[in-house]
Order: sequence, then structure tokens, then C-alpha cells
Amino acid sequence: MSLLWGAGSPPCWRVMITLEEKKLQGYKHKLLSFEKEEHKSQEVLEINPRGQLPAFKHGDNIINESTGACLYLENQFKSQGNKLIPDSPAEQALMYQRMMEGLTLIEKLNLVVFYDLVAPEGERHDSAEKRNKENLVAELQLWESYLGNVAAGSYLAGAFSLADVVVFPNIAYAFHYGLSAERYPKMAKYYSLLKDRPSIKTTWPSQWYQIAQRSETLKDL
Repeated sequence: MSLLWGAGSPPCWRVMITLEEKKLQGYKHKLLSFEKEEHKSQEVLEINPRGQLPAFKHGDNIINESTGACLYLENQFKSQGNKLIPDSPAEQALMYQRMMEGLTLIEKLNLVVFYDLVAPEGERHDSAEKRNKENLVAELQLWESYLGNVAAGSYLAGAFSLADVVVFPNIAYAFHYGLSAERYPKMAKYYSLLKDRPSIKTTWPSQWYQIAQRSETLKDL
């Protein structure tokens, strides 16, 4: 197995959490710099022609879409490590629903956090920035309501599952960029429940420990 990844990227992080949960430590990996545009290097393009991270290989099998890689690893190593897809049809349905909704959450987060990068200078508008923030607030409130229905000490779909693998990095990312724990207490409680889980703590983005670099982009939402 080999993984090309970028620090602080929720898609990369979710693959790394899955590898830890499935007891697949010891895989080859290489940290690349987004700032230096190493994700556009030939090394990455040979595996992922989109020039995005993660770029993941297992033998001759290439799975670069992070959610697909998580599903692949769980299905290939079902009997190893922790089970990440529940057996109960109801829990499985909820897991897949929250897992896929997690992709919408990170998309709306990125439109706010990286607006200046997503929109070229001549195409930036206050109205678009305002709309992106309003859309993100609605999304965060939806997750706050979802987490309000989760039993104490439980996870998004009962036991810890791929729903948490996909969604937790997005929520951690939001708090890293200044999201208010006071305004989103259910999300903050979920964050606290999971942040010290071994698979998450081991793979935590190292630069996030540098509080001086913490952004306040989301503090007023």
C-alpha cells in the first residue's frame, strides 16, 4: 500500500483514519505540500490525473476518491481491525446517508474558508461570499440537529463507523478554522467525544497543534 497525502486535508485524513482502524499501519506514505503545489507533480499525476490528494494504491488497485478508498479498505479487510459498516439495515442506511452528507458539509466549508482561492480576484463578489456563509450556517445547523438526536456516548450511526470516519475530519476542520463551540454545542460535544480516539489522535494534522497558525475564518458564523 502507498499513500500520497497533504496535511490538514479532510479527504486525506479520513483515509488515514481508516487505515489505522483496520490495523494497516506500516504502509508507504509521503507527505506533499499544497503550498508548493506538489499535488500537481508528475508523481501524483501518474496515480491521480486530477492532480488531487490523496493518491492511494493497493497493489495495482488505485482508489483516489477518499470515500471510495475508505469503503474499499473496509470491504477488503472486513475481518481485520474494527468493523466500520454495521450489520443492522437501519444503522447501515443511516451510516451511508450521513457518510455521503459529509461530502456536502466539506464542500460548503471550503466555499467559505477558501473563497479567495476558489474565486479568482476579478470574480469575487460580496453577495456570493454572503450567500456561501448563509448556506454554510444552514448546513451547520442541520448537523447540529442530527447530533442532537444521537444517544449519549454514541456516534453518527450507532457504533463508530465510516460515517464518523468521513464526517469527523470535517467537523474538526471547522473548529480549527474558528467555529464557535458555544453556538454549536452538539458539534462540539461530538468533537470532544472523538478527538482522543487512537486512530484520530495518531493521524491528527501536526500543524494544527500550532495554535498561533489557527484561523478565525468561521468565528462569526
